[in-house]
Amino acid sequence: MDQDPPLYSTDQDAPMNEQSSDQSTDVINSDDGSSKKTKTNMAFSLLSQLTGDKSVLPDAGLKPYLPSDIVGGSVPYIPGMEEESIWNAATQACGTERVHYVFTIDNNRCWYLAVPSSSLASNPDSWCPLAAALPGNSEYWDRETVYIYEQEGVASALRWDPDTGRMQVFLGPARTILPRIQSLDANFVTINPEMAEQARWRNKSLRADHASKVAGLILTVSGVAVAIIASLFIMVMHLQLMTLKPDLETAKTKTEEAAQQLMLQATQSFENETSNHMIRIQELLDELQPIQGTLLRYEVIAGGRVEWDALVPRSYSSGDNKILGNTQTIGGLQDDGRVKIRGRK
Repeated sequence: MDQDPPLYSTDQDAPMNEQSSDQSTDVINSDDGSSKKTKTNMAFSLLSQLTGDKSVLPDAGLKPYLPSDIVGGSVPYIPGMEEESIWNAATQACGTERVHYVFTIDNNRCWYLAVPSSSLASNPDSWCPLAAALPGNSEYWDRETVYIYEQEGVASALRWDPDTGRMQVFLGPARTILPRIQSLDANFVTINPEMAEQARWRNKSLRADHASKVAGLILTVSGVAVAIIASLFIMVMHLQLMTLKPDLETAKTKTEEAAQQLMLQATQSFENETSNHMIRIQELLDELQPIQGTLLRYEVIAGGRVEWDALVPRSYSSGDNKILGNTQTIGGLQDDGRVKIRGRK
């Protein structure tokens, strides 16, 4: 007579040779009977596509598969740290860092199922129909319901302990586990993989690797784009230099004309000033000669003004003389008996 293999569960407090993978000891109150389907998975849709967490196959290409060493549990929901928390809990429960997991977020907790990645070696493009019963997914109703899935003589069940609120996963031969599960005082829902919404497995290592590849691809594309733009800019500038030649001859002619004009104006100004001073000196000499005077100094000072010194007889008085007017005596008598005068204009 054949003996059935032992039935096991992932909840520590459940009977029938069970072991726990629940990472929380908090007691969770059961939900009411209303359906509460969340949209948590939609929040990860775009991120999953970019980081490669989604399979290359469409949802219709995934096959339902029930791993023999699946575990489940819950961890507190920490915004932004949910995947890290679930990965840590799954690695402890599975005993390896290479794990696949699927999760939802409900009632401030992350509910997950996990399996060692090696268990999916022969079924890489698959999904676990039991994940459709996680809170917020398509087959979930409430925590008083027991969710059952059977495949190839192996049955699994997902339920919440009414006393502790912990999620329990049962797995074993169908002919052994089903009668015992159905003996519980609860509602039962059998999961139909053809009707349930598929929940894909996630893998942190694959996500990190693909994210690195995506980042490298983005950097490469950005570098190529910048190089192309720079090359086009250089080509445009080169074409402009070739087609729009500067008119150097015209600029040279205008520069020479301006320089000549400035030189002419400077020469004329210098000549005009020189002529005026020569006339002034001659006028002074003409006025000093009849009175036996001598011109000692004639200097152009700042601001274009003129200052001159001369020796005249002591008895000389300029009076109303326009040339020698506005003078003042400087010092006393000179050796020859004349006085020194200074005039400004």
